Amino acid sequence: MDGSGEFSISAPESKAGYILSNVAEVVEKILTFVPTKSLLRTACVCRLWRDCARRVLRTQQKMTWVSNTGSSSSDGHVLFRTLAEQVENVYLLPRTVLLMADSDTLNRPDGTYKQKKARKMCCAGAAAELNKLFPKGCDVLGIAAPGIVLTPMGSSSKHPQEHQEGEAGFALLFPNMDGIKIRPFHFCKQSFNTATLEEAGLINNPDLRVVLLFGYEAFKAGAARFLNNVLQPLAQANVLIAGGHVENVFSPPTECCNEGSYGVVGLALSGQKIQGASVLLDQDVSSEKSAEAAVQRLKSASIPERNTLGFMFACVGRGLNYYNNKHNVEADAFRKVFPSVPLFGFFGNGEIGCDRIVTENYVLTDTDNLQHGYTTVMTLVHLG
Repeated sequence: MDGSGEFSISAPESKAGYILSNVAEVVEKILTFVPTKSLLRTACVCRLWRDCARRVLRTQQKMTWVSNTGSSSSDGHVLFRTLAEQVENVYLLPRTVLLMADSDTLNRPDGTYKQKKARKMCCAGAAAELNKLFPKGCDVLGIAAPGIVLTPMGSSSKHPQEHQEGEAGFALLFPNMDGIKIRPFHFCKQSFNTATLEEAGLINNPDLRVVLLFGYEAFKAGAARFLNNVLQPLAQANVLIAGGHVENVFSPPTECCNEGSYGVVGLALSGQKIQGASVLLDQDVSSEKSAEAAVQRLKSASIPERNTLGFMFACVGRGLNYYNNKHNVEADAFRKVFPSVPLFGFFGNGEIGCDRIVTENYVLTDTDNLQHGYTTVMTLVHLG
């Protein structure tokens, strides 16, 4: 390459060199096979490659995910280790990341003050390490929950798995998508007001379609009333609300909160292309047959399965023991009904959501009671 930023071409290489330095169509086709991190590096070669790389990036608008299970290691959580390897191989530039991992591994229960302080430092360290993995300006929402629901990497048609014990986690990677805006939010006593609700796109936003919402420190005095105050304006809007109560949030650091104080985090998904539906598997759903029948109700929403995610937010009291020692009942029911939709979520300390099915002729929704126990909220989110 000469000082002008173009290739210096020797005679034997003149044809290939000419094509690679002048024919944008060929360069662009080649760059579609290059993972995004390498693609960003190739953009520095010359002006033509930079322009081709930018066009390729604009086409990478499908979300992807990284997930893994394993055993504890001194090298950190299995998900963090897998992310460090896999972010080199993804074909998108992450703009928003939703990450969930099991709290037993992350929080190592111990009653001593020193250990509690160490856990806090560990969460802060995890947030710092995650920020190093992703591009500057990428929003990372990291959550720890008692159990994890995930689909293995590689294909959306793989069997989803319920992990109520052991080390497990996943990260959903969302790029910039035309016509869709994903905004993270965090509210605590110090930061919750009308202005912050509007800034997060949760009120006065006609394009708001889906709100994924997660409460932490839910058993503290005042937490239930605070969550009701957050949910009230959302319940009045015609949007899908789904989520639950988690153990803690480790990214971003909740710096505005006092240690041990309660709050909520989540993602607001806006855009006319977005569709969503949810069903509540209540306490009466206690067999494989009834679980499948409950999930089957999501079919009536007629949501396309392509570019769609499933979310499962279940009570820690469900799962294996709830279904008479039968493992993976609800995840298997979801896959039977939606075989090509990946499923993600957690087992938590309470569920947020309701039956919400929208069809051409009617809207079935029940927002009078959005908080539940011993239930599962099963959700579909279509990203257009």
